[in-house]
Amino acid sequence: MRYYIIAGEASGDLHGSNLIKEIKKLDSNSEFRCWGGDLLKEQSNNLVRHYKDYSYMGFYEVFMNLKTIVNNISFCKKDILKYNPDAIIYVDFPGFNMRIAKWAKSKNFTNHFYISPQLWAWKENRIKTIKKVIDQMFVILPFEKEYYNKLKYNVFYVGHPLLDVLKKNMKLNQSRKKLIALLPGSRDQEISKILPVMLSVTKYFKTYKFIICAAPSKTKSFYEKFFIKGQYENIDIKENQTYEVLEKSSAALVTSGTATLEAALIKTPQVVCYKSSWISILIGKVLLRNLKFISLVNLILNKAAVKELIQGDLNTKNIKKNLEYILSDKGRKKVIDSYNKLENLLNKKGASRETAKKIIAYHLESNS
Repeated sequence: MRYYIIAGEASGDLHGSNLIKEIKKLDSNSEFRCWGGDLLKEQSNNLVRHYKDYSYMGFYEVFMNLKTIVNNISFCKKDILKYNPDAIIYVDFPGFNMRIAKWAKSKNFTNHFYISPQLWAWKENRIKTIKKVIDQMFVILPFEKEYYNKLKYNVFYVGHPLLDVLKKNMKLNQSRKKLIALLPGSRDQEISKILPVMLSVTKYFKTYKFIICAAPSKTKSFYEKFFIKGQYENIDIKENQTYEVLEKSSAALVTSGTATLEAALIKTPQVVCYKSSWISILIGKVLLRNLKFISLVNLILNKAAVKELIQGDLNTKNIKKNLEYILSDKGRKKVIDSYNKLENLLNKKGASRETAKKIIAYHLESNS
């Protein structure tokens, strides 16, 4: 079968690439064409565009790049028609993907959505479109199955794909070192807003070494431009070693997103950081008014298990205070206890394989 996969950021690139690996095992005649990053390129050898050229963070940033986004949507539609896939698989990235899915269904393509749009956070009325255009929806958070049931839409809970990724890579028995991991995000806009604030606390923790975990496709020189000469001698940059750094670190400063869940499953105490344009934040407060938290850790546990510093609260004083707390024995124990509860909730493994099996079975049944 011919598969067309669309992912829009580093996490989607990771989970999409692992899904391809599982599809290949089950479908020896599989062919792929993808939108994503280096990992999807490696698995498919047929990458249309890299997510760094079409993925934007924040409402204001999306508005300012609207022309580029519209052009990419138009190009994507033409490319799908040319490739004529048997199945289109959308990996997260709902703003872009739902627009393509709606169009694709009008052209009689089969749509599979892996990692559901977060309807429980905002725009619940999207369920009307989802019911019409998505043939199979795969959810990765334990509460999403029940949520969709209430909306009278059947979905498949496949578990969180990070459980399998981390299971292969983790060595949690090693001792923690005097290291603090910095995960400032993957997009240029978020890194430029968040990393300088993270770096501002390094002078208060001279006995620790701070390690910036570089995002895929970002070079060391990109991060070095945020350094102030002579101030950050206890900083290093590591490429393609995020999990290894988190495993060794005593604590982490993490930009809100999938990375918060990665740090939790690796059992690294963290402070969650988020900063965007004020316009994006104001719009977000209106649209996300029913959402109590921004980090996946707190959302899944439905409590403030890790500290979230957002916008004006993301400053040197607050980072220093909360970092000192999670580095203490008391703070570390409290966070780890919450992490253990989180892991018990996310107890379903094999997400990529389960999703691959259901996608292939759907087409076998349709063609029988």
